[in-house]
Amino acid sequence: METIIARPHFINWINLWRDRDIIKVVTGIRRCGKTTLLEIYRSILLKDGVSPSNLISINFEDPETPEFKNFRDAYQYIRTLMKGEGKHYVFLDEVQLVPDFERLVDGLFAKKDCDVYITGSNSKFLSGELATFLTGRYVEIQLHPLSFSEYTSVQSKNLSFDAAFQDYMRFGGFPMTVLLPPSASIQTDYLSGILNTILYKDIAAKHGIRDLNTFQRLTSFIFDNIGNLLSVNKIAGTFKNDGFAINNKTIDSYLDLLCDTFLIHRARRYDIRGRELLKTNAKYYIADTGLRRLLLADKPGDHGHILENIVYLELKRRYREVFVGTLGVHEIDFVALENAVPHYYQVALTTREEATLARELAPLQAIRDNHPKILLTLDRDPPANFNGIKKINVIDFLLDPKALER
Repeated sequence: METIIARPHFINWINLWRDRDIIKVVTGIRRCGKTTLLEIYRSILLKDGVSPSNLISINFEDPETPEFKNFRDAYQYIRTLMKGEGKHYVFLDEVQLVPDFERLVDGLFAKKDCDVYITGSNSKFLSGELATFLTGRYVEIQLHPLSFSEYTSVQSKNLSFDAAFQDYMRFGGFPMTVLLPPSASIQTDYLSGILNTILYKDIAAKHGIRDLNTFQRLTSFIFDNIGNLLSVNKIAGTFKNDGFAINNKTIDSYLDLLCDTFLIHRARRYDIRGRELLKTNAKYYIADTGLRRLLLADKPGDHGHILENIVYLELKRRYREVFVGTLGVHEIDFVALENAVPHYYQVALTTREEATLARELAPLQAIRDNHPKILLTLDRDPPANFNGIKKINVIDFLLDPKALER
C-alpha cells in the first residue's frame, strides 16, 4: 500500500479557496509533492460527495497525455472530458508545457462550471502573459520538500528526533527519500536524478547553455556558499582568482535560472532601521540539503550553514516574506514578515560558551523594537529568555510552531 504523507498546511490552504472564483496555483521544485498534493485533495473531494465524473486531472508530463500543438486543442480536449453535472474540478499538472497555456487557463477559468487548480515547476510561469491575463484572479502557494515535522510523521518510531534530524540534514526532505529503503546509495541515486533533470534538462537544454562545466561550477559554488552574502562581482572575482573567467551577465543569468526552477532561493537584505530592501548583495539557500551533498559530499564543519538553510526553508513555510536583516554593523540571520510585522531569528549550532552566546545575542539586542526575537540552537537545554530574546531548541521549533509561545 502506498504511503501518503500528510501535509495539512497545504491541504488547509487549498480547502480555504475551494469553490471560490479564483485560480489555485501550486508551485515548487520538481518532486516536492505537487502532484501527490492534488491527488490527496481529489480524494477529499470524493469523500465530500463530488462525483468522479466531475474531477478532471491531466498531467502534461505524463507520456500518455496527448501532445497539444496549441492551447485551443488542449481546451477542447478538456471540455470533452467534462461530462458530469454541475461544477467540475479541473487539475492541470505542469500546465506550462502547453503552448500559450495562459490562454488555456484563462478560457477554463471563464467557465462558471470550472474550479481550476494548476501546478508548475518554474517561477516564471506566473509572470508575463499569465500575470497579465489573470491579475487579481489567482492565488499561489509555494510547496517545498517535506518540513522536518512532515518528515518525522513517516519516520520509524524507534528513531529519536535528534537522530532523525541528522538524517534530515544529510538526505533532505524530498518525499520519496523518506519512503525509500534506508540506504545512502539508493537515496543518492534518486536525488541525483532530480538534480540532473533540473540542471541539464530544465535549465541547460531548455536555455541553450553550452559551457556546462562553468554552469556546474557556478552551481557548486552557490551550494558551497549557502548563508554567505554574495554579489555578482564577488562571484566573478572568486572565479577569476581560481583561473576561470566568467562575466557578470552570465553569472546573473545563471543565478536567475537556478532560482526560476526553485533549486535555490535568493534571500535579499532588509534594512531594519529603514524598513526597506537593499539592492546590493544577497544570500542563497538550496531547496533541499540532500541535493547539496551530491555536489559537495559531507564536508566537515559545515553543519552550521546546513542548519541555517533548514531554518530558512521553515520560515518560508510559515511567513509571507523572509529576508536577511541588516542593522548598522550587525547582521540578523533572518527577518520574517507577516502582515508587515517582523520576527527576528538568529541560528547557531550551540551557544553554550559565553563568548558565542554574547556574539549571537548582540545583533538581536541592537534592535530597538518590541517585536519577537528568537535564538535557535541545537543545544538540549531548557528554553531561556535573555531580556526578551527567547532561546529554544531548533528541533522543538521545527516540530511545533507553538514552541515560541511557551
